[in-house]
Amino acid sequence: MALLETLAVIVLVALVAAVAVYVKTRLFPLREGEEPREDVAEYISMMVSVFYALVLGLCLVSVWDNRADADDRVQAEASALHQTYLLADALPAEQRGPLREAARTYAGHVVDVEWSRMAERRPLGDEGWALLDRLRSAGELHGKGTTSQQIAAQEVLAQIGYVDDARRGRETAAEERLSVVLWAGLVIGGLLTVAFMFLFGLNRSSTHVILVMGLSGFIAFTVLLIHQLDTPFGTELGVSADPFTRYFSR
Repeated sequence: MALLETLAVIVLVALVAAVAVYVKTRLFPLREGEEPREDVAEYISMMVSVFYALVLGLCLVSVWDNRADADDRVQAEASALHQTYLLADALPAEQRGPLREAARTYAGHVVDVEWSRMAERRPLGDEGWALLDRLRSAGELHGKGTTSQQIAAQEVLAQIGYVDDARRGRETAAEERLSVVLWAGLVIGGLLTVAFMFLFGLNRSSTHVILVMGLSGFIAFTVLLIHQLDTPFGTELGVSADPFTRYFSR
């Protein structure tokens, strides 16, 4: 619906502009002997190119920021989970094994199950949160324990809190996507930018062919790059699960 509403607004504004031009030419026609001004078309072409460059820049910044945020979240989550695993040495002997196993299980679930879901923009489900609750329960100190064990248990819970926060950020980053309004601007602006090249004496010379090919190819490349970065976990340019697999080798 948002895309249709955006296109409807664009078409409406274009029609209003067309009516304005028609009214102007009917009410204020060119005087006898007055030549039409070609620089108007050049000015419009220049403004379209400038606005399209702004849209491209905005889209690139938006998707890159989301990708960078996703990477930071993954790094923080894996690091905090690894610290939790290491802190198991300071807990009572009977709790070390369950805490380490819970940490390994959580990391395996993130890599084997959630990563493909994030790449496909599917909901992560509740399994990961249940495993995180299991990890938190395993890190709680059962019984009084020594002073050092109590301090370690508090640090374990603090690290699990970091895991929780980073996980929420990772889930949010996986669901973020570029606005349909910006996608409409990318497509329509690209078409207009290329179309305006045909207004200025374009012929079949090799120079013009190369210019059109170069501009069209570069616009296509930029749009594809934005599309790749718009899926922060699902493409060659996306965030990998290396932080988890590095700390928790399979």
